[in-house]
Amino acid sequence: MRMAELSRVTGVPVATIKYYLREGLLPRGEVTTSPNQARYGQEHVRRLALVRSLVEVGGLSIAAVRAVLAAIDDPAVPLHDTLGLTIDAADAPAPAVDDPLHAAAAARLDAIVAERGWRLSPDPLARRAAIDVLATMQRVTGDRLTGLADVYAEAAERIAEADLDTVTAVEDPETRVETALVGTVLGERLLAALRRLAQEHVSAQRFPPPSRETPCPPPPDPSRP
Repeated sequence: MRMAELSRVTGVPVATIKYYLREGLLPRGEVTTSPNQARYGQEHVRRLALVRSLVEVGGLSIAAVRAVLAAIDDPAVPLHDTLGLTIDAADAPAPAVDDPLHAAAAARLDAIVAERGWRLSPDPLARRAAIDVLATMQRVTGDRLTGLADVYAEAAERIAEADLDTVTAVEDPETRVETALVGTVLGERLLAALRRLAQEHVSAQRFPPPSRETPCPPPPDPSRP
């Protein structure tokens, strides 16, 4: 297909496709008679879908997208490293904070990680985010909420198992990365929404509102005139 048809099929404007070509995010098409008449195939459709997911859903910079694509195209890079690179690129790094609350939160988190036997890379971005949240919880509510971290960790591990089951069931490397990214970014929003729905359900079970039904009047007494 020509570039105009590639644009129509993918919904990506021609100008954006040309930009991705210049940045090396999209492989060149097959040149037939002139560079302006290059042909594109399904591999370009798939790559454009992945680039759009990385940019629009993940919020990755062009440099980060280029690094992720290079990892995908390099068969020597393990899938675990490629997925980690993709997810980390979608997270904004949080600065490390050195105060007693954050130190206590870090110790609490490390204890949970050790108890569950999680194997993690040194100081992953998500660790800093979790420490910030735990420290804020402690500052605002004391110990009332930080005790939930164990329950959340157990639920998170079950969700991660389901996530990776879904990702590893996909054979195409590009689709794997896209599935992991979209599943992580949008999955977090879905989890937040489902949690609120579940909270409403459990609250209604534990604290049922008083019945609003109007009692029916008694039937008329036929013995009375």
